[in-house]
Amino acid sequence: MIEINLDLMLKKRDLTLTELAEQVGITLANLSILKTGKAKAVRFSTLAKLCEVLDCQPGDLLAYQPNHQ
Repeated sequence: MIEINLDLMLKKRDLTLTELAEQVGITLANLSILKTGKAKAVRFSTLAKLCEVLDCQPGDLLAYQPNHQ
């Protein structure tokens, strides 16, 4: 499972989800889907823009967590 650490990065950068959506150029709804981990895919261009705006690396936003069943 891939975890999205968007909340942590937003707090570190003192940004709201709305501000980030405007700066990245994606809808608040799509960013919210990504933040909650419900997204099935992320475009590299979107990931790159998120990293640009948040001044971070992809690994700061994404983390792999094994599924333990």
